[in-house]
Amino acid sequence: MKVIDLFSGCGGLSLGFIKAGYTVIKALEYDKEIANTYKMNHPNVKMIVDDIQNVDTSDFFQSGETDIIIGGPPCQGFSMAGARIRNGFIDDPRNYLFKHYFNIVKLVKPKAFVFENVKGIRSMKNGEVFNEILRHFSSAELLDGEPFNLYYRVVNAVEFGIPQKRERMIIIGVRKDNVDFEKIWNETINAIKKENPDYFEPVTVWDAIGNLPTPSENGMVFNLLPVTNYQNYLSNSKKSSQIQNHNMTKHSKVAIERMKIIKSGENFTVLNEKIKSVHSGAYGRLSWDIQSPTITTRFDTPAGGMFTHPIENRTLTPREAARIQSFPDDFVFYGKRTSICKQIGNAVPPKISYFLARFLDNLLKGGNK
Repeated sequence: MKVIDLFSGCGGLSLGFIKAGYTVIKALEYDKEIANTYKMNHPNVKMIVDDIQNVDTSDFFQSGETDIIIGGPPCQGFSMAGARIRNGFIDDPRNYLFKHYFNIVKLVKPKAFVFENVKGIRSMKNGEVFNEILRHFSSAELLDGEPFNLYYRVVNAVEFGIPQKRERMIIIGVRKDNVDFEKIWNETINAIKKENPDYFEPVTVWDAIGNLPTPSENGMVFNLLPVTNYQNYLSNSKKSSQIQNHNMTKHSKVAIERMKIIKSGENFTVLNEKIKSVHSGAYGRLSWDIQSPTITTRFDTPAGGMFTHPIENRTLTPREAARIQSFPDDFVFYGKRTSICKQIGNAVPPKISYFLARFLDNLLKGGNK
């Protein structure tokens, strides 16, 4: 089946669908530097580098050209129009990201879509934002008589054998009735377990990055042998001995001295000084034997959260963060360091994406047309 990836970022969602056998035909990403990482890793996908409001027309997308649309408008695009919610939500310019995502779904008429967003979207404005999104995708009137049957749930990356406590809202729509979503969800889990018994097993930070050596100046390391099932799952499918993006941030002497004091599982609260940080876990040091908190776009910054290496006095390298996000080792990130951190921190973990791809495949095979 064919896929279009909107708000693609570097391609976390696309990776899982490709691994599951889908063909991604188009991707849309506004940021040129991020789009370049996508293109370098997926050279056969047509990349549209533009603002979604400029391309939600028949000049860029055609009815019936794809089976699946995936992606999720950034949550910053959601605001409310007070009492005018029903009439004002879709026309409020502050909601243009959702509006144009919806417009493309309406235009292309896919068999299904996947909408990924922050967990908190369900409680925004006392649930009004979430209910309005559901209303749009389930409205026969708004979708030319072809509404979607919707299923949604909050997923935690830990449940998918990922060493990270990351919760996200997933909304899935299919143009089929009488589909037992929960039953098919559980059947998909069982089917993957038969192929890979370790897929959903708990994974720790050590399981993910324990075999990575000291970072190199150019980010390249060689001849790494996987020593855990998770490392083996992510190991270089191209059988190259080279892994990239394993370079560390250069911290100030003050930051390094602070990190030296903080032990595994501790954070800035053990320091005998006041730290100015908006993050409660600032200067937190990861523990080898549990999962990481959510990898954010600031994982290279000590004050950004619990991103200090379990035993070294530095923050995570991009490769270590990518491992914790479940990116394969042969996926290379391009651009400036701030952009690479943004690419990794904002991505959908590919192991979750792969499960969603398998789930969608089973959904479309089951139920009534």
